Amino acid sequence: MEEPAAAGAGSQPANGNGNGNGNGNGNGKGKPAGPKGREAFRNQRRESEGSVDCPTLEFEYGDADGHAAELSELYSYTENLEFTTNRRCFEEDFKTQVQDREWLELEEDAQKTYVMGLLDRLEVVSRETRLKGARAVLYLAQGTFGECDSEVDVLHWSRYNCFLLYQMGTFSAFLELLHMEIDNSQACSSALRKPAVSIADSTELRVLLSVMYLMVENIRLEREIEPCGWRTARETFRSELSFSTHHEEPFALLLFSMVTKFCSGMAPHFPIKKVLLLLWKVVMFTLGGFDHLQALKIQKRAELGLPPLAEDSIQVVKSMRAASPPSYTLDLGESQLAPPPSKLRGRRGSRRQLLTKQDSLDIYNERDLFKTEEPATEEEEESAGDGERTLDGELDLLEQDPLVPPPPSQAPLSTERVAFPKGLPWAPKVRQKDIEHFLEISRNKFIGFTLGQDTDTLVGLPRPIHESVKTLKQHKYISIADVQIKNEEELEKCPMSLGEEVVPETPCEILYQGMLYSLPQYMIALLKILLAAAPTSKAKTDSINILADVLPEEMPITVLQSMKLGIDVNRHKEIIVKSISALLLLLLKHFKLNHIYQEAGDNSQFCWRNLFSCINLLRLLNKLTKWKHSRTMMLVVFKSAPILKRALKVKQAMLQLYVLKLLKIQTKYLGRQWRKSNMKTMSAIYQKVRHRMNDDWAYGNDIDARPWDFQAEECTLRANIEAFNSRRYDKPQDSEFSPVDNCLQSVLGQRLDLPEDFHYSYELWLEREVFSQPICWEELLQNY
Repeated sequence: MEEPAAAGAGSQPANGNGNGNGNGNGNGKGKPAGPKGREAFRNQRRESEGSVDCPTLEFEYGDADGHAAELSELYSYTENLEFTTNRRCFEEDFKTQVQDREWLELEEDAQKTYVMGLLDRLEVVSRETRLKGARAVLYLAQGTFGECDSEVDVLHWSRYNCFLLYQMGTFSAFLELLHMEIDNSQACSSALRKPAVSIADSTELRVLLSVMYLMVENIRLEREIEPCGWRTARETFRSELSFSTHHEEPFALLLFSMVTKFCSGMAPHFPIKKVLLLLWKVVMFTLGGFDHLQALKIQKRAELGLPPLAEDSIQVVKSMRAASPPSYTLDLGESQLAPPPSKLRGRRGSRRQLLTKQDSLDIYNERDLFKTEEPATEEEEESAGDGERTLDGELDLLEQDPLVPPPPSQAPLSTERVAFPKGLPWAPKVRQKDIEHFLEISRNKFIGFTLGQDTDTLVGLPRPIHESVKTLKQHKYISIADVQIKNEEELEKCPMSLGEEVVPETPCEILYQGMLYSLPQYMIALLKILLAAAPTSKAKTDSINILADVLPEEMPITVLQSMKLGIDVNRHKEIIVKSISALLLLLLKHFKLNHIYQEAGDNSQFCWRNLFSCINLLRLLNKLTKWKHSRTMMLVVFKSAPILKRALKVKQAMLQLYVLKLLKIQTKYLGRQWRKSNMKTMSAIYQKVRHRMNDDWAYGNDIDARPWDFQAEECTLRANIEAFNSRRYDKPQDSEFSPVDNCLQSVLGQRLDLPEDFHYSYELWLEREVFSQPICWEELLQNY
């Protein structure tokens, strides 16, 4: 199950997709002077950009990587020696219980008997004896690799043993041991006194967490053909992890508390990578992955009476082709080195030869087939802006001959034909706000007044406006979030008449309730770890130490050991980023669906976990900035456009899609010159990103583009979220605002349980308590 070293070195970029150090993507300083220097600089830039014919990355986005890869990422290379220790602990204990036989030779009943005795030995007082027993269990969960002949056999027996261990109550036993280790103040104080915490300080915790991770990862994995009882065991295990049992919190909350305790500095010896991996897999197992999210979304839309979804975004992206990366001349500052237009025209023939292998579909997508073009005059070419003139790649694409099919007699004899796309990959969407805005402008223009939110009355408007409104309404899209926001507004306005809201006790709702009051601390802790693991050129002296569970007791003394440790550290950080990004994305999407107001191998050209992390972080950024113009302005203020544009160098369709989405929402703020100088990027946005009807993202004319009241927008959103949490989760037990039935008929019509002898004495009671008592109306008025 150990991951090969080459896969662990995924931090070293392939195909020139690095971090900009030494590859020509700098700030343009220190460029060589003179004609030879300029030519050398251009050659260096062309080499750094890579060939335009670079292959598309064969990356398939999903919930997680392959099963073997996910198991291997649990361990670091520093833990290699512990595999032998686990095996020795098991074999020593096994020989005392079973004579002359191996684990794989035992019948299931004999295996269960041995596991039961092994669990009994975990309850002894001796800490060393407990650790040996836990290591023996870990060896079983690892697949008893000493008795297997291949990796396939190891994976099979690991899965079999994990189901067997769960059925014998191993997870509950290890959960008790984990509570003991978390509350072990002696271990915490010992780690705090040490100048440098190493892997030896977290031995017991790493063994416990490894067993629990292997059980979760193996049991959550579904196969078409499984032994009898495994599906039932899986659902039982999911319920145990999702819901509170024996007045205990859900398991995910315990892991979140470990994260916050680690970040607070009170437990620096916690193996944070294993904690985060286990937390991610527990959330994925209990709440469901992306496929389950899509099914939940379809189900919820049906319950709310909304039309079904037009497509699944992830499935659509899988069928999309990646676009060729744009040019980066403006980033390099080569606008000062651009040759005169006459020399530029003289180079076009040679430059065109360099681009002859460009994908025909990409070239087609850069052209507007319905636009008639005429050769530009010399004056027009000379009047072109410097930024536009220096975009060599984009200029060359615009110089290609039109891809309009020639007449049959002149058709080229070629086996490769241009695949003309039938349309954009996404169905357009229109918000109710877009229709109202369109009608407001049209009514002001043609009849001089507006009708508010009325979208049905079209009297006085010309026929083309009628057709436009009809088209807009055909593509109107109402999201689940829109319905939830509207319902929340009604509940806030009429809390008594609408009564108490019925909230289903789903795993997502239970997790949100448990996380609610500590949610800021959880998110801050995760972001602290994410920043500590992110690659940067600056030394982070004040960051937390996330390498405690990868650094050996004795530092390396040879070059080979140092290189191995360096690879291990980079791999360790990549796995942490992967787990946090996937965890945040899952939580955000599940909470948003629950309610809008809740918050590879050696031959690969890329590292699966790094690309997976990048896509997750881009998706998170899209979720956080969607329809939030104040947050979009933050992307503009911190100059994210050049960074995002550089990310388009990675030729993978899904990553490019979310980069282009982030660029699209910024274009209205970036100015005309940026749009003019980045026409290839604009074209890619048009062909790959979903568009809203009447969406003038490319022109900056949207009323929402006016930069005002952004702080008020964030304050309003926060107030709505706090009001939602207060209304749903801060209810007092005896509220004076509880709903009261004021209807006379319903009150008198209620059936009351009266004593059996009531009908014998009720007349006497009426006479004594009602009719014979005088009513003082003045006193009643004074009291009320």
